[in-house]
Amino acid sequence: MEIIRGLHNIRDRHHGCALAIGNFDGVHLGHQALLERLRAQAGACASVPAVQSFRPTAAAWFDPDNAPPAVLPVRDTARELAAQGVQRWSCLRFDGRFARFAPEAYIEEVLVRRLGVVAVIVGADFRFGAQRAGDVAMLRAAGERHGFAVESVDDVAVGEGRASSTRLREHLGAGDLAAAETLLGRRYALSGVVRSGQRLGRDLGAATANLGFRERLALRHGVYAVRMACDGAEWPGVANFGTRPTVGGDRPRLEAHALADTGALYGRQLTVTFHQFIRAEQRFDSLDALSRQIRADVEAARAHFGLSA
Repeated sequence: MEIIRGLHNIRDRHHGCALAIGNFDGVHLGHQALLERLRAQAGACASVPAVQSFRPTAAAWFDPDNAPPAVLPVRDTARELAAQGVQRWSCLRFDGRFARFAPEAYIEEVLVRRLGVVAVIVGADFRFGAQRAGDVAMLRAAGERHGFAVESVDDVAVGEGRASSTRLREHLGAGDLAAAETLLGRRYALSGVVRSGQRLGRDLGAATANLGFRERLALRHGVYAVRMACDGAEWPGVANFGTRPTVGGDRPRLEAHALADTGALYGRQLTVTFHQFIRAEQRFDSLDALSRQIRADVEAARAHFGLSA
């Protein structure tokens, strides 16, 4: 999948596409329903299925201190969009210019002149432009004038509510992986290139593969039973997601320890899939106390996967 960063990187070859617009944070079942219609429209128009989002989101630009955390980092959102058949993602930076963009100007400048859309697919409650003044009715009227199709997709009901990124954040923030899975249609997973850490895990008896994140993520800080996958191989494991308060950490990272021999993982792409929440992250009074707890966490993960000691 091609990722286009910013309006200035849209080229003539990007002209003519079927476009789904939204944040797609999590790529949950509601998003997947919209992307299914995108694929159908792209096929009917013999065009490229493309998606447009803003990163950071408008909420993060207007009120960064109170913006909701991300369900997935950009790299995992890209992975999931590609898995849904999206071939092009224009990931635009929301800024003051977009905050002042009238809905009509957005349609004319972005959708028509730069992208030459043949079809636009949005959620039924889609709003856009300055003051969120644009809606689906305005988009349909513009489509009739400029010759592109517009389709709105209704919410997808899951349990007692709809599939939404807000509900997904709530479940992940509570460590409720089963509830998150019902909204995602898959287990929650994070991925990235393994980086070298402080090597404290090795000293504490549990060497870890470390993944860092730029985004603030919704996942509850704590210890999880996980599966780790790299280059077609997979292993059960135990992972801590959090700031590592016992050793003075500040930024959240994911530290995953495999319950099998993996060989060297540094510099390789690793995917960690979350299976069960074990306990909340906590600060220990000493490294000895932390080491004892790590051994208990390893045993809990082994029990979850039915592994003997």
